[in-house]
Amino acid sequence: MGGARILLADDDRSFCPVLQEALETEGFIVSVVASGSEVSLKLGSSDLLIIATDLPGRSGIEICRAMRAAPLTLRLPIMLLAPSDGAEVRLSGLAAGADECLVKPFPPMEVVIRAKNLLRRLNPSILSHMLRVGDLTLDCETHRVHRQKREVKLGPKEFRLLEFLMRTPGKVYSRSELKASLWGGDANVDERAIDVHIGRLRKGISLGKADKVIRTVRGAGYALGDF
Repeated sequence: MGGARILLADDDRSFCPVLQEALETEGFIVSVVASGSEVSLKLGSSDLLIIATDLPGRSGIEICRAMRAAPLTLRLPIMLLAPSDGAEVRLSGLAAGADECLVKPFPPMEVVIRAKNLLRRLNPSILSHMLRVGDLTLDCETHRVHRQKREVKLGPKEFRLLEFLMRTPGKVYSRSELKASLWGGDANVDERAIDVHIGRLRKGISLGKADKVIRTVRGAGYALGDF
């Protein structure tokens, strides 16, 4: 899935899969390791490291401290996850250079929200190309669209049409406005061509189900459902 790349380092077999699913549902690309010794091997070009403080092999705090001492990872956003009795560990993690440190228990969505906030603050360009409306995610850089974690294949015109609609969900656009978004001022294109592309777009993002993600507003035009 298109999006920011996250390395999740945690050996909690009950919570880690749930957190991974929550992050991927929001459009992140998530790689998972279960030991501290694997972090440096899998870090690669990750945009964010989420790491448990009590990892086997090498602790999250030790890894965080080492990364803050290395020029290549000096500015890498790092979020630590501490065990339920980790109030003091949290302070140690922040002192080691972590940008965030959460103490369990916490809902997976809190990690997702804090991850987004971290990236917006420390590396805003990472998320600027991602659009999300309801269960639809569109990556303007990789030209990939996902719905309900499934990739949707769209033609170039349908992709541009969806991007245009996703930037202002709920707003009703006339055929002439949608035509301008696809072809500019080309007067030779019949506005009814929009109906054809809307039909293809609906078919692509419906995943074979009848839904009203794209609404037809009689006498006015089309709108992406605001969910």
